[in-house]
Amino acid sequence: MKELKLEHFAVNVAEPVAMADWYCKNLGMSVFRKGEGPVHMHFLADASGRVVLELYTNPPELVPDYRSMNPLVLHLAFATADIRATHQGLVAAGAAPIGEISANPSGDQLAFLRDPWGLTVQLVQRVSPMP
Repeated sequence: MKELKLEHFAVNVAEPVAMADWYCKNLGMSVFRKGEGPVHMHFLADASGRVVLELYTNPPELVPDYRSMNPLVLHLAFATADIRATHQGLVAAGAAPIGEISANPSGDQLAFLRDPWGLTVQLVQRVSPMP
């Protein structure tokens, strides 16, 4: 089988337009492509341009209750060089912290927050960054 490339990760959300705007303003993402209409799909690229997140509403009655999910069930992880400053900035922008910034046995620093729509965002400051 030929090598496959992960193209994007899609998340069904209630307010994709507002959420895309918040992710661009606060998480360094940019709108790569979008579609209007009832679905309002927005493809967001991360700062590297390698990772694409799709935010859309389809069907609206199947948008999960992200706020009730354990952060370990689903989260979007963002690498940062300064976890404390990034954490403070996201809280100031309306994210809700879930616990404290902690370190794993490898020395990586980790933090969970909920974006204003309840989806969990993880911040990661790694000792050895992933490729």
